[in-house]
Amino acid sequence: MTDDETATGAGRGSALGARDLAMLAFERSSWKHGGQKEEAIREEFGISAARYYQLLGALIDSPAALQEDPMLVKRLQRLRDARTVRRADLLRRHSS
Repeated sequence: MTDDETATGAGRGSALGARDLAMLAFERSSWKHGGQKEEAIREEFGISAARYYQLLGALIDSPAALQEDPMLVKRLQRLRDARTVRRADLLRRHSS
């Protein structure tokens, strides 16, 4: 098992790891300015914002996270899906 699997609870059934729970708690916070959040990610988790969002993406797809905090996980999934649609629309416009 890799460090990332340990941190995200992968490979251990449905239990969430300590970092998973901390990430969910962190996402419950309200962030008005993106730069503040990226700085807080580095301070809180000791990883880059890009890596944090990779881990968060995997976390919100896990049944254990959905069971832990369904409203938060569904909200994060909706936000991710909306970003994906916007990105696809922008690519379509620029390729035309």
